[in-house]
Amino acid sequence: MTVRQAYPIGHVRTPYYIRGKSGVIERFCGTYANPEELAYARPGLPKQPLYRVRFRQADIWRDYRGQDGDTVDLEIYQHWLESA
Repeated sequence: MTVRQAYPIGHVRTPYYIRGKSGVIERFCGTYANPEELAYARPGLPKQPLYRVRFRQADIWRDYRGQDGDTVDLEIYQHWLESA
């Protein structure tokens, strides 16, 4: 999966540094009210599926000098994910 590369103004729950990067879904975490909507006192509907996505750190940070197998896991809502 690839994280949608968007930069909307306002409350966004997807880290800037991960947008446009590809990873693999590690697990489905459940379905929850959209926190981007809840931040503005709206009902957070429709609820959004939440996934834990695993990224290779070397794919995120160009100058990463750690082990090749080092990863970072982030929980990202479905509306921020696109097929790679």
